[in-house]
Amino acid sequence: MEDSKSKITFRERAAYGLGDFASSMFWKLFSMFLLFFYTDVFGISAAAVGTMFLITRVWDAANDPLMGILADRTHSKWGKFRPYLLFVAVPFAMVGVLTFSTPNLDEGSKLIYAYVTYSLMMMVYTAINVPYSSLMGVMTSDPGERTTLASFRFIGAFSGGLLVTATANSLIGYLGDEDQAVGFQATVGIYAVVAAILFWLTFAGTRERLKPVRSQKPSLRDDLGDIAKNGPWFVMLGAGISILIFNSIRDGSILYYFKYYVKDQTFSFLGVQYELTHTVLSSAYMSTWLATNIIGVLLAKPISSRLGKKRTFAMSAILSALFSFTLFFFHPGQIGWIFFSNILVGISAGIVLPLAWSMYADIADYSEWKTGRRATGLIFSSSSMSQKFGWTLGGAITGWLLAAFGFEANAAQTDEALMGIRLMISVIAGLGALLSFGFISIYKLDEKFMQKVSADLGRSRETG
Repeated sequence: MEDSKSKITFRERAAYGLGDFASSMFWKLFSMFLLFFYTDVFGISAAAVGTMFLITRVWDAANDPLMGILADRTHSKWGKFRPYLLFVAVPFAMVGVLTFSTPNLDEGSKLIYAYVTYSLMMMVYTAINVPYSSLMGVMTSDPGERTTLASFRFIGAFSGGLLVTATANSLIGYLGDEDQAVGFQATVGIYAVVAAILFWLTFAGTRERLKPVRSQKPSLRDDLGDIAKNGPWFVMLGAGISILIFNSIRDGSILYYFKYYVKDQTFSFLGVQYELTHTVLSSAYMSTWLATNIIGVLLAKPISSRLGKKRTFAMSAILSALFSFTLFFFHPGQIGWIFFSNILVGISAGIVLPLAWSMYADIADYSEWKTGRRATGLIFSSSSMSQKFGWTLGGAITGWLLAAFGFEANAAQTDEALMGIRLMISVIAGLGALLSFGFISIYKLDEKFMQKVSADLGRSRETG
């Protein structure tokens, strides 16, 4: 077994990042395109989709911790978590294509098909993403190295999302030849093949180094009891759900915002006039959002090294909320200001995510330090649960609000509907980031405390 504090090579960091490149291609399809696909392509009402997102979460909320428990109890020659990257990659790709397929069905059957394929998609996403997330917790025990790994992870994540936002609309149009349903299926098929290959590369390029302090036969009752008494876990669960609600409502509103509010625009730059369609503008906006997220990820490590993870998280969350609120005040012709506010939100929001995942690794160490038992998969499954639960709540809220404000797909919108779309992408989304700030303000695992935890665990591993 390699030293759990050994330096992780650039190659292994990059291999780890490829896993979230794969996951995030589909995550961006879910958060930015799926609601639009269901309403404007497959022909399901916004309210029905919002309800579906919430109902399917009843099962998925239990599925995430169950997957974490299963992964913690997995023993193979490849480790606890890496085997899932190898064996679930192909099912993940296949179900992804089915989710974005449009069989010729009546309205009720379409909704049933959406329920089934979406539920299956979330199950395979859990089966590969929970072990992938947990892998960081056993690659190294060094807190700084974990933040670096988390940064590589989110560089991969935002790069994967950026690939989708930069190419999806063009590929859908090109491959579908005016048939959006065909275009969506073919485009997602390409992303699915790429995702499966990247998961295999992550499996091949990473190693599990960290063992529990002592040999144990973990009891499910003990694991659940430990997590029930883990205050920092509950705080991060709330903060994670809140920040994902912010991201989800914002992501889910972008296509509607540009299609129905901004519309096609003439943009002047350096004396040259550009005729830009709403499709081009929305793609550019999504890509700018993700590109600036990457800048935020790169800033997370140096800023948190000076200010600490908690203070950096809190600062980033409050700035994300404030910058998001400003978008409400811009009219369709103010393209420059719309994109400038997007840059500010993107940078501040990008700082948050690698910190959250690094803090989950700290929470796993804290749990082991406090109880003598390690449940990395269960701890990290909570992060996946918060991610999907936050995204689903955000998606459900977006669908319900569209319906409440009187949205009608592929039609001219009322003033009330346009007001609702503007509020969702700015003020309502920003409230999620503000709520995350409230949670993180009571988080107690600061750097000084974690240094003691790490030192105590290191001594226990040397003697145990």
